[in-house]
Amino acid sequence: MSALTARRRGRSLITRLAVREKGLERRILRGLEQVETRLQECAREADDPRLAAVVGHLITAGGKRLRPLLTLLGAEFGDPRAPGVIEAAVLSELVHTASLHHDDVMDEALTRHGVSSVNARWGNTVAVRSGNWLLAKAAQMSAGLTPEAVPLQADASERLVRGQVRELVGPAFDENHMSHYFDVVSDKSASLISLSLRLGAIQAGAPARVCDALAVYGEHLGVAFQIADDLLDVTSSSADLGKEQGKDLAVAVASLPVLLVLDGGRPEDEELRTLLSDPAGLSGERHLRALTLLRRSEAMDRARVLMDERLARARSALADALPSGAPYEALDALCDFVANRTA
Repeated sequence: MSALTARRRGRSLITRLAVREKGLERRILRGLEQVETRLQECAREADDPRLAAVVGHLITAGGKRLRPLLTLLGAEFGDPRAPGVIEAAVLSELVHTASLHHDDVMDEALTRHGVSSVNARWGNTVAVRSGNWLLAKAAQMSAGLTPEAVPLQADASERLVRGQVRELVGPAFDENHMSHYFDVVSDKSASLISLSLRLGAIQAGAPARVCDALAVYGEHLGVAFQIADDLLDVTSSSADLGKEQGKDLAVAVASLPVLLVLDGGRPEDEELRTLLSDPAGLSGERHLRALTLLRRSEAMDRARVLMDERLARARSALADALPSGAPYEALDALCDFVANRTA
């Protein structure tokens, strides 16, 4: 992805956050351009050109670059020009991209960011190994940052893998399915969003109280972001998503709306519960029927309520510790962005 494309995508998100301070907007956009350049360099640093092509595939395809943006916003509560801030933002995107390599293998996904997934193009084994390479690259980068970076990055990576494994094996026999869902989401999604904010703030020398508050905000925002993803998987088209619509249903991933249907006793959801409970899985017309019924289900509204509750907790974390100003307003507006996402 070119620096111009990075600027356009960054400007689109920054505009949606209604950043009123032009100096902040310019710093974030300039930082995202530097992140993009460094990401491309990281891919080219792979010794084998074939590996470079694989690890650079999704990096070049792009994305919202939400995690680097959060790192840069976290740095605004200290010195955003401090050494290592850009590298911290790059690290967050490398770990995220690694998780996409692994997730797409688990989900048997065919597309990601509007292009072929790594597993679809090169196979599952290559996708897993290249994801591991990206995690190793992020670990290598963390060693050059503030001393706190190594344990923080290691903890986030451990949580990420733990969440992936727990999602894959499912809840224990006596485990509450909703508790299992939120544990998985916290590890798989929230851990990296929290890391991005905290690491940016620490690298910029922000006060410890602010760093801690940003981490809490990130945990709640990350859970809300995943719930929004669950809803979008049902409501948005494949073109909007950049991946297959209803993929969670197709591969029997227990998204929040699905769990709410299965745990509910509404008579009008009986057909949907029957479809969702079929051990043979869903495909073809049955998959389309389940998607249609799920869109109409009250579970979608209940999932939105749970998402809004998480966003309220995220806002509370900001209000308790962060100074007012444009960076605060941008993070507060990000909650609205998550609540109103369409892609």
